[in-house]
Amino acid sequence: MALTLAELAATAQAELRGDPGLAIDAVATLQDARPGAISFLANPKYKAHLAGTRASAVILAAADADDCPVDCLVSDNPYLAHARVMAALYPDKRCPAGIDQSAVVDSAAQVSSTASIGAHCFVGAGSEIGDNVVIGPGCMIMENVIVGAGTRLVAMVTVCHGSVLGERCLVHPGAVIGGDGFGLANDSGRWIKVPQVGRAVLGNDVEVGSCTSIDRGAIEDTVIADGVKIDSQVHIAHNVKVGEHTAMAGCAAVAGSSTIGAYCTIAGGAGLTGHIELADHVHISGATAVTRSIRKPGVYTGTVPAIEHADWLKNFARLRHLDDLARRVKALEKQLADKNARDKDTAD
Repeated sequence: MALTLAELAATAQAELRGDPGLAIDAVATLQDARPGAISFLANPKYKAHLAGTRASAVILAAADADDCPVDCLVSDNPYLAHARVMAALYPDKRCPAGIDQSAVVDSAAQVSSTASIGAHCFVGAGSEIGDNVVIGPGCMIMENVIVGAGTRLVAMVTVCHGSVLGERCLVHPGAVIGGDGFGLANDSGRWIKVPQVGRAVLGNDVEVGSCTSIDRGAIEDTVIADGVKIDSQVHIAHNVKVGEHTAMAGCAAVAGSSTIGAYCTIAGGAGLTGHIELADHVHISGATAVTRSIRKPGVYTGTVPAIEHADWLKNFARLRHLDDLARRVKALEKQLADKNARDKDTAD
């Protein structure tokens, strides 16, 4: 679809500098844009491409506007403005309401007349599917699940019994919501399963990436608060609590009964051990291992950059002696302090 630059400026909440009637029908990078497309500059590394862009318009910050050779939308947050423009130019395809003839919907389920149930889906007894919900092909909605209005399950999503999804959630293919947590008791070396009787409860506007697992609680619920964004291949274990508007990148993992505050970011590959707490506004760098609670907002990093294997072996061998080295240094410092004290007494 095509929109005018004035319409996009209103959508992006940006200042328009140029022709308000200019028609825009696509979004592209600065390097690859063609006439009729709008691009954006949010990272200064790409400013070198601004002068030569063929885009009809560019979204950028005020500091870069004078260097823009074409019409522009000026924003304090160009990337956010870009997101709003993208949503306007590429709206979600509206799925027709109704239940596909190949779907299986239990007679004891409640499905809104405005919901769309795709091919080969299953909806179990006691489940409630809200207004304008889209259940894509191959999704499994087990018993007593609640799916809030406007939520979309893209395809092949499994929502296990008793789980709750709030309004306007987006769940990508292969995700599993409410599977059993890893609860096991040891009986003389044999593992005995502990029944997982809590729920997985997602708030409003939550996004869950492909092949991500959010386990149900062991006794109490696993809770994902409003506005949380979770990338692909993330694992959230039983009884975890994630605060509002926290974002977690791919392959992060959170062990059981940990609590993550609001407005946190967990970068890709990071791991949190169980039974710890992160305060609000805590930011964990990629591949960081968090083994203790963090009570103070800030950025935390615990990675060791990759080095050649032989060097790693040598460094680790030295690391094993670090405690002994620290004791020796402390003893030498004491000897030096004692000597300085004796020398001072002699001088006096």
